[in-house]
Amino acid sequence: MILPRLIVCIVLLFAGLFVFLSATIGVNRFKKPLNRMHAAAMGDTLGLLLILLSLVIWRGFSFVSLKLIIVLVFFWLASPVSGHIIAQMEATTNEDLGEIEVLKQDEDI
Repeated sequence: MILPRLIVCIVLLFAGLFVFLSATIGVNRFKKPLNRMHAAAMGDTLGLLLILLSLVIWRGFSFVSLKLIIVLVFFWLASPVSGHIIAQMEATTNEDLGEIEVLKQDEDI
């Protein structure tokens, strides 16, 4: 019973590491700060999910697993808020971005 669980954990762990590696490459390759921030935020969210899910499956469902899930939920609640605040600050203070348009929905649709 331990071998299939081990294989699933290893696959999830390597998938999470691949996502983190892809996000790191994206952060270093993109030129604009908002693009870099997007790559980092997406990589953190998915990578952390895969790695913590791997640990939860390996450990089994216990109190430790509950703590790992609470850490994941906290990260998922805090990361979008902090990312939005940083993006808003970048958009209002960076003059190189140019004028930012706010798209409004047509009433004819």
